[in-house]
Amino acid sequence: MTDHVVFMRRCLELALRGQGYVSPNPMVGAVIVYNGKIVAEGWHRQYGGPHAEPNALAVLPAEIPLKDCTLYVNLEPCSHHGKTPPCVGLLVEKGIGKVVIGSCDPNPLVSGRGIQMLEEAGIVVESGVLKAECDELNRRFMVFHKEKRPYVILKWACTADGYMAPENRERLQISGQESRVMLHRWRGQEDAVLIGATTAIMDNPLLDTRLAPATNPLRVVLDPNLRAPQLQGDLPTLVLNSIQEITEGNCEWKKMPDKFAVADVLEILYKKQIASVLVEGGPETLKRFLDSGFADEIRIIRSKQMKIEKGLQAPEISWKLHHSEETADGIIEYYRKVKV
Repeated sequence: MTDHVVFMRRCLELALRGQGYVSPNPMVGAVIVYNGKIVAEGWHRQYGGPHAEPNALAVLPAEIPLKDCTLYVNLEPCSHHGKTPPCVGLLVEKGIGKVVIGSCDPNPLVSGRGIQMLEEAGIVVESGVLKAECDELNRRFMVFHKEKRPYVILKWACTADGYMAPENRERLQISGQESRVMLHRWRGQEDAVLIGATTAIMDNPLLDTRLAPATNPLRVVLDPNLRAPQLQGDLPTLVLNSIQEITEGNCEWKKMPDKFAVADVLEILYKKQIASVLVEGGPETLKRFLDSGFADEIRIIRSKQMKIEKGLQAPEISWKLHHSEETADGIIEYYRKVKV
């Protein structure tokens, strides 16, 4: 294993600490290496706060000459003014000797310009180190900028024989405590969680992260005819409908076309800077997203033993299994859409 790989993997470990706190910005970690050893580390901790590069520079011992150091970072340093000054300008000003980069930034405001500015300043740049792993970590950010929409994850729980609920739609607790904690952790990793009107009526869920404390996502309800009651709790909520457009407290009702499509939903979320959405709806809502072609991942919590023999069937999929893991009460299957 080369030093490049070792140091870039450390960047990825650091970057992951920002998950759930930095969106719609990417997760970024940075390490500064001198004489083959890491002498400073940093990561993007909070949206609107300093990026990984200045956080690493801030803890670099004063006696170490930066011109003899190499900065490793999993994403191309930014070159534009946003919530913070551009990182490229700081690196040039401080006189870093070399920069090794994982992914190129897909944001049109950067998109190769950061690398160009570093090279024009005489800084040695190497890019593409562990590119696949770096792209994977920030896949939400990549889709958000390349496809101008949120990254979409579909989630459902089903019995061992493939049903989501009894025929009467009564709530059925399929997943156990371990799986429920994992679901709440997932919610904390995404910007929004979405359900349809029927799920809101039948379950009136909180859609929060109480079992795995983290930042609560925006709650989104697809309710064209305003059939469902307002969700319990006072968390930020967006109700997409065809009737009214008002805001009361933390709840916003957004008027949409009479027969709004998934593309319309994603466009609204994109404009609200929602980089990812976890769809937890019932079979109808899940099928709408599957049929739309916009889903990027599917996560299925499948019971090991529970069977009900008839009821509401889970959606049928032909996606390739990415990986699976076993919990005390079930099997969690992860699927990814194959890019063509």
